[in-house]
This record gives sequence, C-alpha cells and structure tokens, in this order.
Amino acid sequence: MERVTLRIPKQQIDEVEQMVETGEFPNRSEAIRSAVRDMLNEQDGERDERSRNRNWAKV
Repeated sequence: MERVTLRIPKQQIDEVEQMVETGEFPNRSEAIRSAVRDMLNEQDGERDERSRNRNWAKV
C-alpha cells in the first residue's frame, strides 16, 4: 500500500471518527479506503451503463 496525505474538513473527520467509535469501521484509514472503493465501483457502473446505452452500428 502507498501512503497518501490529504486534507479533509474537520466536520467530515469528526463524522468518520464517529463511524469508527460506533464500530462501523476499525479505523479512519479503513473508512476512507471504503469510501474510495465505493466511488470507484460507482464510476465503473456508470461507465458500464454508458457502454450498454450506446447505439453502435452493427455490421
């Protein structure tokens, strides 16, 4: 894994910390990794949907 440094508004970090405290995630890093995975999966789904909706000429 690579280390990435980022700046996040305090309110968002507080919300992530709350998720950690309630046991939804084991730590901040895992919560942020999960958010990135969700974002990438969503983008993949949108790409797939656009590909299915294209009207390619059939030969």
